Amino acid sequence: MNVKLSPGFLKKLKNSNVRIRKSFKAQILLFSKDPDDPQLDNHPLKREWQGYKSIDITADWRAIYKEIHIDGKDVGYFVALGTHDELYRKSAA
Repeated sequence: MNVKLSPGFLKKLKNSNVRIRKSFKAQILLFSKDPDDPQLDNHPLKREWQGYKSIDITADWRAIYKEIHIDGKDVGYFVALGTHDELYRKSAA
């Protein structure tokens, strides 16, 4: 699957520590080859993230994306990056 990063995602990635950037690079290569690889724990989300999916970057970091179609190709459009708490506790705060 092709991959596209939103401007906000790219900014968060650039400001993340080197361990997160390296893990993201490895996981996104895996995602490009096989989005359903069990190592990614790719799964649909609920509530405020309804319609989006998440993959694991590290044990605690996640990348959220939406499957879109551009020029007849499937694209994973990544929109959010952060720890589990950063991404899923916003509405509870």
